Parts: sequence; structure tokens; C-alpha cells
Amino acid sequence: MTTRFFGAPVKRNEDRKLLTGQGLFIDDVELPGMLHVAFLRSQVAHARIKRIDVSEALQRPGVIAVYTADDLGAYWQPGPLLVPPPPIEGSIFNARTQVPLARDKVRHVGEPLAVVVADSRYIAEDALDDIVVDLDILPAIVDCEDALQAATHVHDDLSSNMAARVRQTKGDYRRAAANAHLILKRRFRYEHGISSPIETRGMVAQWNARADQMTIWDTTQAPVFVRNGLAAMLGLGERQVRVIAPFIGGGFGPKIMMFYPEEVVLPWISMRLNRPVKWIEDRLEHFFATTHERGQIHDAEIALAADGRILGVKDVFLHDTGAYDPYGLTVPINSQCTLLGPYVVPNYDSTFTAVFTNLPIVTPYRGAGRQHGVFVMERFLDLAAQALKIDPAEIRRRNLIPPDAFPYKNEIIYQDFQPLEYDSGNYEPVLDKALELIGYDRFLRDEQPKLRAEGRCVGIAVACYVEGTGIGPYEGAKVQVQSNGKVNVATGIGTQGQGHFTSFAQIVADELGVDVTDVDIVTGDTDRFYWGAGTFASRGAVVAGTAVKKASRAVRKKALKLASDAFECAEEDLVLADGKVSITGIPEKFIRLGDLAQRANPMRGAVTPGTEPGLESTQYFGPPMGATANGVHATIVEVDPQTFDLKVLKYIVVHDCGTVINPMILAGQIHGGVAQGIGNAFYEKLSFDDQGQLLNASLADYLLPTALEVPRMELDHTVTPSPLNPLGIKGAGEAGAIPVGPLLAQAIEDALDLKRKEVELLEIPLSPSRLFELTRKARPT
Repeated sequence: MTTRFFGAPVKRNEDRKLLTGQGLFIDDVELPGMLHVAFLRSQVAHARIKRIDVSEALQRPGVIAVYTADDLGAYWQPGPLLVPPPPIEGSIFNARTQVPLARDKVRHVGEPLAVVVADSRYIAEDALDDIVVDLDILPAIVDCEDALQAATHVHDDLSSNMAARVRQTKGDYRRAAANAHLILKRRFRYEHGISSPIETRGMVAQWNARADQMTIWDTTQAPVFVRNGLAAMLGLGERQVRVIAPFIGGGFGPKIMMFYPEEVVLPWISMRLNRPVKWIEDRLEHFFATTHERGQIHDAEIALAADGRILGVKDVFLHDTGAYDPYGLTVPINSQCTLLGPYVVPNYDSTFTAVFTNLPIVTPYRGAGRQHGVFVMERFLDLAAQALKIDPAEIRRRNLIPPDAFPYKNEIIYQDFQPLEYDSGNYEPVLDKALELIGYDRFLRDEQPKLRAEGRCVGIAVACYVEGTGIGPYEGAKVQVQSNGKVNVATGIGTQGQGHFTSFAQIVADELGVDVTDVDIVTGDTDRFYWGAGTFASRGAVVAGTAVKKASRAVRKKALKLASDAFECAEEDLVLADGKVSITGIPEKFIRLGDLAQRANPMRGAVTPGTEPGLESTQYFGPPMGATANGVHATIVEVDPQTFDLKVLKYIVVHDCGTVINPMILAGQIHGGVAQGIGNAFYEKLSFDDQGQLLNASLADYLLPTALEVPRMELDHTVTPSPLNPLGIKGAGEAGAIPVGPLLAQAIEDALDLKRKEVELLEIPLSPSRLFELTRKARPT
């Protein structure tokens, strides 16, 4: 069979609906008799609750109900631990998960205290001002270093503010350091940020008492987990709860985190009042109520040979987990593992301590801790290159894992609980291609000296990375040929703009010989497909896509068997193409797929034992471990030495994500990732005071890159297929965001010639104001 769609830049099936305004988002859901919800949120970071008086709010016209923690009764309970910690020997983990409404204590600004239900959101918001709250304010734990010595504890039942401690090692770093030609020691800092999607979070919950059925529309990346968890909490069977994740305007990770307080409270309210209820997070709430990311401090050292080869790395870091840790240790484990990068690191000693603070919860956000580790390693290589007088690109080349070393075992445990192993790769051609496209040698030899002579501050940089993708546990898909000849595909995975409606259709189209526009995809509806894990860790195409492939292959086999029986010929003599099965060499003798679907569901006659009705199949796929993508980013930037305004003149991404399903969709993923990476590296920082108050909780103060700051990018790819799935694919959703921080730090250092001025950029973000502060001591008076 000749491939027609797989690997082609097919236009997205979903775009017509989205561009004509026909896409359903949560706020588009309008139901008869629907009520609206607003949450009263704590205005302080740490306090004991003495009294909450809602009596005045209940008197306001249009207010239907007001609830506090005490009203929830037995339903009030801490949420589940969503991701348990990996089984690493000697690790410590203190699980503390958030509650629906704060009862005895508040632990961060924005934690919900009460909920108002009213005829409109306007009335509900006004009623929040009627509620009287009496708090006994406690000292706020804001700095994760201070937290470990503080006498005040975020959780009173713990003897300290330590949430977890994990050490992982390979080899013997102490011996490696003793034999090293050079040892570098530095402190690296990564600050807090938010995901800031176009669509904030929201939910509509509708309880149908007559049908004993709960229907929930939710901005979630994991609808099956939400269904299972809420069914258990509400005392319902899983078949009584339907969760629908419609079109979602950006997920990026924080919408994975199932069981936000709002998600727990709204279904309970709907059952209590027997009316549908809606809550849509406003932009201010998003700064406090949706989880954050980043927040780490690394005290690290690297040991090197005289030729620049890495002998070992030691890293001790703090991870700010915020007030609770429902997502386990995913972010710091990713940092710990991804630091190793695409390099041979024979000796490694890494210990992290996760710390409770009175700040919003930290969970994965695009890259999910990988940026932190990559920042440490890539900055170390830049410093080592300077100290050893080796070109930055060359020192990376000398340390790359060779192609004959795959699968490459790193000997530590990854977030999927499996030993960290890179399935496949060929890293040097990726680096070579990036250097060629950026014009690395020519720029350093000819262009940069000329530009500096003109007084312009222009610098070049290159950064390498790996991206762990496609982790389990599993995903499934049901592929069904309908009587009209179209193919319906349902999967339990959610989608937030990754192009699943097209890439899955491309897989099906080639297997079943139909046009890609004749494949209808359903995602994120637990009544349409019952099982699945969700969309995270760049796993959708890898895991769900393989399940789609397997189900399509099974349907293809059924179709050929039915046609061979009808034609009384061997299956090998049949051609499946253009929506029909024909006999080889006799194209006019054919049966349409729709007709075969009808034959597969006969109204009369006996069914042969062992056969299944319908031209359909449901299949599941679970990879033994995650696939590892890799890439190199390169850039040329210009920095204004007076204002420190940054202009990206050229940006290159060369990426290897295995076999590519749709290069156009892949390009979009990388473009979006780079845009968020630039924001993370240069603009975005949540600034808290010593009382845990966020000082820049608006888009007027929290800087985001716009179309003016995000450059045009030149993309290229190499391909090393993954042996872990039959498609040979690896994920790519986070690749664009991961290495941007160290890349820009290196480029800015080069542009401003900061190495000569003995100024090092060891933190993120590097905003213009922060660059001014860091470089002021080096500027002439």
C-alpha cells in the first residue's frame, strides 16, 4: 500500500470549525436554568480561619446559595495524590493535597474559602463582598531556602517544610572530581511563571436526578481521570458520570492537574441544587488559582578533563512545590533526569529537596522541569568552553552520546518509574545541521567582527537538549467504519490544539484507504471512549496514535476478510483504496467500505463463531518506556546596551522526533514552544513580596511575548525512528520550549561580551531590568 497521507503536510481537519466560530468551548455551554458560581478567595498567604459569616450574602437578591467547608460535610476531604513518587530507594515524600474549600487554615493567596451560587456571575461576584472573614494571620513562607529553617510550618502536622528529598546517583562523582582537570561550581536560579493560556479554566456541571446522570464539561487534559475521581467522591458509578473536554484554548500542563477545588465543588453543588452550574476562571484568578511552574535553585558543580570531556556532575537543588504537592515529584524528577541531556556523563550525583511554601501549587507546565536541568548543563558547558578555551559548539560535540551507544542507559529512575533509557538517536548530525543553518563559522569569522566595529552588540549561541516523550501507561482507540463509508475514531485522550483531529486521521486514512477528510475524530468524551490517561508529556501522537494504528490495522484486516468472502478470492488479491475494496487488476469490480460495514452487521443469518459484529475494532497500546526526542536550537540576537531590549535576528531549530506524521503540525508545535520559551527566558516572572502577595497579577505587569518579539524560525529535522512503537514516532510538544533559557543567556553574554567583563548569566528570566542590574557593575561610570 502506498502512503498518501502519513508524513504529508495535510491541512488540519479541525480548522474550518474553529475559524468559522463553530468550535465548542466551555463558556459556549448554555443550559436551561443554569446558575453561576464565584469563589471567595483568600487575600492572605497564610492564616488560621476563625470565622466565615455568609449571612449577609444569602440576603442578596439573586443569590441561591453560599457554601463553606462546613457545608460540604463528609464530602470535604483532601484531594487524591495524582502521581505517586517513583520508587527510588531512600527517598522521602510527604503527600499533602489541596481541599475543596479551606476549613481551618489558608496556605496561599487565592485558596478558595467559600462559593456563591447565583442567577448570574455578576450577582455572585457582588455577593462575595458581603461575606465576612475573620483570619488570624500567620507569617508567610515565601522563599524556599528560608522555608527549611523557618519555625512556621505550612502544614502543622509536619516537623518541617520539607515536602520531599530524593537522591539519585550513577558512578562515583567524588572519584571523578579527584581526577578532574577543571571543576566549576555555580548557583543557578529559575523563577516562577504561569502558563497564561488564551482560555482560562472553566467547568459546567449538570446533574440529572431523573436519569441519575452527571454530565460535566471541563477544561481538562485528562477527562477519564476526572470522571473516575469525581464518581468515587460523589458516590456514583463511573457510568453515571460523563466528562466532556471540548475544544480547549491551550492546556500546556496546568490543565492536567485533576481535582482543582473548583472541579470538586461544582458537581456537588449541581447535585445539591439539581440545577446546572457554571464557573469560568477570570484572568486575575488564573494568576492565583491555576498552578504555577519553575521555582528552583541549583547549587551544582561539573568536573571536566582537559579536553572538555565531562567526567561528572554533582547537583543539589531546591524545588518550590508551593502549598501542596498533588502532582507528586514529576517536575523535580524531570529536572534531575533531563540535566544529563544528550551527553555522556559517566558520574552523576543529584539530590533535590522539594519545599512547601505559601505560594500557589507547582505542577508541570510545557517542559515540566526539563528547562531547569537543561539550563544547568548548557550553562556549565558555556562556562567550561570559556575556561578551557574551546569553542562552545565544539565542547558539546565532544560530549555527545555516539550513535552506536543506543539504547543508552542512564541508570537513574525517570518520571515514568522506569530506568532512564534513551531508545534511539544520532545527535551529531543534528548539531551539524543547526550550525550550518545558523552560519556559525561565517558569523564568528566575518559578520560579528564587522557588526561590533559598527558598535552593534550581536551574539550567537547554540544549545542541545533531549525531550522525554511518549510515556505510558496506555491509551486506546476505537475505529469504526460507518454505513456511509466514513470512519469514526474515538480515543480517551484530550486535545488542546495539538492537531490530533488531523494526525490521527492521517494514520487511519492510510490504513483504510479513505480520504483524510472522511475520518471523524472524537477526543475527550468519556461516553464515547471509556479509558485513557490523558494529554501530557508529549505522549498523544506516540501512545494514542499507535492505538489508532493498531485499531485501524484490525479493521483493515476485517474489511479484507469480508471482501474476500464476497469475491471468493484470496485477501492478497484485493486492493483497499479510495473508500472501497477492489480486485487487483479489475478496478471495476469493487465493494465500498460502507457496504462492507452493513455486511458486518447482518439482519439475518447465523454469525460464524469467533467473529465480531460491525466493521470496527478497539485496541490499546502501552509503551515499555518513554521515547526520547532530541534537538539543537541556535540563534543570533542583538541587544541594545542602553535599554537591554532584545531582538532575535535569526532562530534555528533542528529536531529529531522520529518519524514525522505531519510536518506542518509539527512546525506549529515547535513555533508555539519557542514562543513560550522566549517568554519564560526573557519576560515572565511572578514577583511575590515577603507576605506571599503577588505584585504583578495582571497582563499589564506580567510580561508576555507578542508577535513582535517572537521571531520567524527556520526548522529542519533528522529522523531516527523509535523502536518502541510501530510508527517509529516520538513526541515533540515541549521541544520548542526546553532549551530557550540557556540559549538566550549564552547569546546575550556573547552579544554584550559579558565574559570579558566577568559577568555571568546564571538565572532565568533575564528581563531588561534584570540585565541592567546584573551588568551595571561592569559598565563604565
